[in-house]
Order: sequence, then C-alpha cells, then structure tokens
Amino acid sequence: MKKFQNIINKNISALTVLLIIILWQVISYTELVPKFMLPSPVEVVLAFIKDFKLIFSHIWITLLEAAIGLSISIIFSFILAIIMDKYKIFDRAIYPILVISQTVPTVAIAPIIVLWFGFGIMPKILLIFSTCFFPMTISILTGFKDVDEDMLKLMKSMDSSYIKTLFIVKIPLAMQSFFSGLKIAATYAIVGAVVSEWLGGEKGIGVYMTRVKKSYAFDKMFASIIIISLLSLLLVWVIRILEKKIIYWKE
Repeated sequence: MKKFQNIINKNISALTVLLIIILWQVISYTELVPKFMLPSPVEVVLAFIKDFKLIFSHIWITLLEAAIGLSISIIFSFILAIIMDKYKIFDRAIYPILVISQTVPTVAIAPIIVLWFGFGIMPKILLIFSTCFFPMTISILTGFKDVDEDMLKLMKSMDSSYIKTLFIVKIPLAMQSFFSGLKIAATYAIVGAVVSEWLGGEKGIGVYMTRVKKSYAFDKMFASIIIISLLSLLLVWVIRILEKKIIYWKE
C-alpha cells in the first residue's frame, strides 16, 4: 500500500493530466459540448499529425522571436538591476514605473507597437521584451538585495570595489532568484510572441491560429493551443537544466 502511495505521489502531475484528457474525451464523445466547438483529444492529435510540417515551420519562427526577445530582456534586466542596486535613488525612482508598466495589458499595447514598427519581427521582439523585462529585473534585484550582509561587510573590510563585490558575491548568490524569474519570463515570452503574431505577420503559431480560426478548424485550433503550452514547458525544462549546471552547489 505504501509503495502504491509513493507511485501516486511521484506521478500525481501526469495522472492529473491523464484524468483531464479522459474527462475531455468523455465530454466530447457524449456531446455535452457540440463537437465543432470541442473536438476530442483524438481529433486534435490527428489534426496535429496532418498539419505537422506546416505547424513545425511556424514553431521555429515563434521560438526564434521568443529567444531573441528573452535574450535582450535578460541583458537589459541585468544592467538596470545593477544600476538600481548601486544607486538607491534610481531604485526608488524606477521601481514604481516598472510596477505601473505591468498594469497595462499586453493585448492593449500590442496594436500600438505594431502601428509604430510595422508587421515585421521588430514589434514582436519589442512586445516580448516588454513582457519579460519586469519579472527578470525584479528577480535579479531581489537576488542582489537578499545577499547576506555579513558577506558584503567582509568584502568591504577587504577594500573591495562594488564591481568586484558584484561579480564575486552578488551575481553568484543572485543566480537562484534569477532563474526563478527566468522561468516565469520564458512562459511570458512564448505568450507574448503568439499575441504579437495575432496582429499580423506571415509566420508563427499565432499566425497559424488566426488562419485556422477563420476557417473554423477548431481541432487545429486546439492543437496549436497545446503546442504553445508544450513550447513553454520545453523552455522551462531547458532553463532547469541550465540552472543545475550553473548553480550546481544548490543540489
């Protein structure tokens, strides 16, 4: 009985997903919701197989946009977090602006960015950047502020400059907080890319979703939604591997 309980505990997430799929299949089969509105999991899988090559070509564009936007947000987040950590006046001045920026929905600012920068890759990267920038900056800054005061006093007693303290103490100890923010930002990056693609473009999962929605192909629509979730999970999985490699002492 105890062994069975351990198996359940270890696989609770997979079992929950399986239960949702079974419930989804039952609802679709009994037509509690009309089939054209809620295709069965089997129909969604078949739609994915049928359009695999087309979907795969769209996936790479979305991943490219997300990767570029996320990378730029990481660089600028580190720069801003260092400035805010070094100069407290910037921290007090910029922090409220960062919080206010997150009260504006992504869907609301996306049309403005597209209007200013057109339908190319630039507005998509800017939207992803604006989405990821806040959680990244706050997580890095929090990591800097949570560094043990005794370690900072030790570095100061050794007449260490801020730059040396930053690279020897603050950045290494802020890595755990950084990766926590990066996991959140990675999921935001995929969602931001898809939202920006809804507004225009030639390639990307968002563009594919718009086209299949207009043709009322809801099985393909659900397939694309699942793909977006899987892409987010893939990025989080890659980040977890990097986290284990970089902050190996955590384990």
